Amino acid sequence: MADGAKGGLKATITVAMSNYLEAGSIVAGAGGLSLWVEYLKLDDIKVGLLGAVSANGFGSAVGAFIGGILVDRFGRKFIYKYDLLVYMLGVLLITLSFNFPMLLLGYIITGLAVGAGIPAAWTYISEEAPANERAARVGWGQFAWSVGPVISLLLSVLLAPLGILGSRIIFAQLFVVAAITWIMQQQIRESMIWEEERQKQAELKAKYQISKSSTKELFTIKANLHAMILLIGIYCFWNLVAGVMGYFMPYIYERVGGLTAAQANLLQAFLWILTVASTYFVFIKLGDKVNRRVLYGLGALMEIVAWIILSFAGMGKIQLMLFVILWGTAAGFGAQAFYALWAGELFHTKYRAKAQGFLFSVARIAVGLISLVVPTMITQLGFKFAGTVMIGFLLIAAIIGVAMAPETRGKTLKEIQQERYGTNY
Repeated sequence: MADGAKGGLKATITVAMSNYLEAGSIVAGAGGLSLWVEYLKLDDIKVGLLGAVSANGFGSAVGAFIGGILVDRFGRKFIYKYDLLVYMLGVLLITLSFNFPMLLLGYIITGLAVGAGIPAAWTYISEEAPANERAARVGWGQFAWSVGPVISLLLSVLLAPLGILGSRIIFAQLFVVAAITWIMQQQIRESMIWEEERQKQAELKAKYQISKSSTKELFTIKANLHAMILLIGIYCFWNLVAGVMGYFMPYIYERVGGLTAAQANLLQAFLWILTVASTYFVFIKLGDKVNRRVLYGLGALMEIVAWIILSFAGMGKIQLMLFVILWGTAAGFGAQAFYALWAGELFHTKYRAKAQGFLFSVARIAVGLISLVVPTMITQLGFKFAGTVMIGFLLIAAIIGVAMAPETRGKTLKEIQQERYGTNY
């Protein structure tokens, strides 16, 4: 591997560490949810509120929307000066919480930081990747996203005897990792593609005295609307399911399946280990080589079958294991991986991050809304009803993704941009 490629991969991994922290914070909350419920005597409404405003819901939605705008305006590296400092404040508040308002505030601040980092991470990774390795580089971001939950959940199992102190320790380790990652991220270079585009726009403004509204173009140009339909279709609907799983799955295992907290966290950790493995062996290794429509369709089908088993076959040991194997494996090359890849490929450089911030915000708002009602839905209407709703979301994401999947393998971002917007755009 050439030195430049090695350097680019090092920067990719450094940026991808934000994904580790972001997913880790979501699952750290999930792994310790029952402990916080017991410690603070939380009812269904408060449990739903925590999920709604956290890194899994409204908090990250607001952060992503703001972060996308800032990253397009000031650069991909800009967000890394401040984002993890805010993140550290949030997880520190959670670590030290002794009442519900303090815990809620910690979740909100962490959520804002998580959301703000998402558009920067996926955009930077896409722009710095070689054309024939873009899926692989994006895959490393997905890999880090999957490792975060594994560590958080395994720590939840190991520290279970400590009760609420164990949950505090898990958030404390996220604080330490965030501090180290923040130091590393100060050393990465700015995206060269963004710098070239900024220079181009500055020259156009100086020569012709024009400055187009990239925000208006984002919602009026046909190529952008096509990309947004695809990406909202696959990510928003898939993420309604994945978001519920990311925060509530151990809670569901305990509440509906009768598992202990340790058993639930261990089972979910196994699911994420499978996701780590399939991210590497399928998405990283094959994403630049095989038909992406086929790969996406296979993953979507496996996830639908997984939820059919979970919803209608009960939560016995065999059913739970089948669910975990199917979903865990498919998630490594599922909608999130392809969303991250296509969101980086299909938009013009001048609003690539802004588009991702908007799309991620829409998805997280949707998760925030459903998180408000998931505990009550399960209690009042039963898990089969909730599962049927999840299957419906997955079907929509599968149909849209298979029908609209673009063929962009091996093309540079500039080539894709010219195909979609024209050579003079």
